[in-house]
Amino acid sequence: MKDGEHFGTTQAGEAIRRFIIRGGGLSANILNWGAVIQDLRLAGHDAPLVLGFDSFEAYEKDSLYFGAVVGRFANRIRDGRFTLAGQRQQTDRNFLGKHTLHGGAGGYAGRAWEVSLHGRDFVTLSLHDPAGTMGFPGALDVTCTYRLKIPGTLSVEFTATADETTVCNLTQHSYFNLDDGGAGDVLDHRIMIPAGAYLPVDAEMIPTGVVQPVDGTPLDFRQARAMRSDGEQFVYDHNFCLAAARGPMRQAAWVQGATSGVEMEVWTSEPGVQLYGGEYIAPATPGLGGVGYGRFSGLCLETQVWPDAPNRTYFPPATLLPGETYHHVTEYRFRLG
Repeated sequence: MKDGEHFGTTQAGEAIRRFIIRGGGLSANILNWGAVIQDLRLAGHDAPLVLGFDSFEAYEKDSLYFGAVVGRFANRIRDGRFTLAGQRQQTDRNFLGKHTLHGGAGGYAGRAWEVSLHGRDFVTLSLHDPAGTMGFPGALDVTCTYRLKIPGTLSVEFTATADETTVCNLTQHSYFNLDDGGAGDVLDHRIMIPAGAYLPVDAEMIPTGVVQPVDGTPLDFRQARAMRSDGEQFVYDHNFCLAAARGPMRQAAWVQGATSGVEMEVWTSEPGVQLYGGEYIAPATPGLGGVGYGRFSGLCLETQVWPDAPNRTYFPPATLLPGETYHHVTEYRFRLG
């Protein structure tokens, strides 16, 4: 890795580097730690569009997945258990000591990736995930390409191949604040999600298995509105059902900053998108530019296969077979208000 700039060193002694890409009116700083988007800027808007940290140490000690790629399976798997090709699998139970979250405690967000290609407006990172890591069967070879395109578009493209039958579900986990970089909350950002159904969850945030219409619920964002609730704030951490399977690019969401007017459209090949409203943001370290982040400082829109899919045969499948290629594209399209 001959380019990029030194950003830090892991506790294990691995060098972490930062790569800057520019294009389409955007600039982004990408780390080879967790394939993290450390900073993202839009020309004409002063504040960063994402939450992040100025130093590497905060990324290694924090578990908020700021800007990271998560996998091998994004979101949750109930009890960390599922059956695949007739074999019972047990994956790392890093959530509440019971369930698997974002690939386990040693998931992709907390690993050093290789940088295989880097140009003015793009960077490609790769990761080899050995068989059995975090309990997942088969070895997986993953690539993630970030590319900045006209007009104002950040493209994220994943590919993955496996040497035996496994599950694969990757997502980009940036927290967005389109107003002030996280100094204030995002509860008054206007959001539109064109999904007619969502997945209800139990008290441990695991899908119940029901696919429920959004009609008459706080999860109905088919007409743009803010997340802010009257009275006690509703906790948004739910998967919206966009389609029954991965397919052509479709719009997953639209967001507009409450004071800046900056807009973001999310387009994806994936059948679901998880809206997380930032309820539990409370890092000990100040964020970019010394900003102190707090509850609701940013929101996530995680494009994905539906959570707990390995245990629900009627959910979009997350199985990846040898000889197949997992291919996931998501675009974040920004414009000034």
